[in-house]
Amino acid sequence: MSPIWGFGVGVDGAPLCQDDAAMPQVQLPVFPEGTTPITPELAFQKREGRVVYFNGHLPVYTHPVEDLGAFRLYTSQLIVNGTATQRQIVEAFGVPLVTVKRCVKRLRDQGAGAFFKPAQRKRGWKLTPEVLVQAQGLLDVGRSVPSISQELGVLKSTLHKALDDGRLKQRVKKKKAVGAGAG
Repeated sequence: MSPIWGFGVGVDGAPLCQDDAAMPQVQLPVFPEGTTPITPELAFQKREGRVVYFNGHLPVYTHPVEDLGAFRLYTSQLIVNGTATQRQIVEAFGVPLVTVKRCVKRLRDQGAGAFFKPAQRKRGWKLTPEVLVQAQGLLDVGRSVPSISQELGVLKSTLHKALDDGRLKQRVKKKKAVGAGAG
C-alpha cells in the first residue's frame, strides 16, 4: 500500500504522507474504579496499604500510605512541574494549604532529598553545656530543681526534660529507716 501524500510539509521541506502526520491522540480521563481525582488527568487510590497515582488508567507512582516524605515529594513535584495546582492538591487530599506551600518551597530550595532527612533538633539556648555543668553541680549538693531553675534562669520543665533524657542526674535520696519497732 502506497502512502497518501498531501498532508503538508515537514521541517526539512519534504512533503508529508499520512503515515508521517499522525494526529496526536487525546487520552480520555478514564480512571480505575474507586479512585479520587486530583486533576482531570490525574487521580489516586489507596489500596493494600499503598497510595497509587494514576494518569488516566495507567499507574505512574506508588508509595506506602504511611510514607509522608514520598507523599510530600510527589505532590510537590506535581505542582512544580505544572501538572497540578496547590489548590487541587489541597482539595484532593485534604491537607492544609500552608503545608503544601512549605513542601513546594522545600523541594525548590533543597531538592528531593530534603523530604527524607530526619528533622534537625533545635539546639537549646538556655541549657548550654556550661549551664548543664552548673546545674549538675547544684543537683549534686542536694539543691531542688525549682531553686536551680531560679538561680540559673532556666525553666523547671527544661531541667526536668534534661533529667528525663539523662543529660542531668539527680542525686539519689537516702530513705531514713523507719523504726523497726521496740521489741
